[in-house]
Amino acid sequence: MREATLWAVILAAGIGTFLIRVSFLLVFEQVDGIPPRVQRVLRYVPAAVLAALVLPEFALSDAGGTTAHLLASVAPAQLLAGAVAAGVAWRTESVLWTIVVGMAALVALQSLPLPV
Repeated sequence: MREATLWAVILAAGIGTFLIRVSFLLVFEQVDGIPPRVQRVLRYVPAAVLAALVLPEFALSDAGGTTAHLLASVAPAQLLAGAVAAGVAWRTESVLWTIVVGMAALVALQSLPLPV
């Protein structure tokens, strides 16, 4: 990819992201507050974003750069640490504690001699 094309893609992505964010501000400026139904849906956005960022690391592996494999190819330490983090997220509903405990579990489990 040429450098100019890369910069054009980055610029287009930035403008697109900006327009999407501004559109919500403009829409909600026209109505009286956020409707309760939208507020209920928006409560689930952080959990959905976190799941979208984390789950591909557990579910997909890029073996050899060409093929995606499902859970069978995940390292046991990652899977166990993810399960611990999911349990903490469920019990505490705290993103900070989920990340801290999940990372601590991952570091601790990677130091153990688990089968790969």
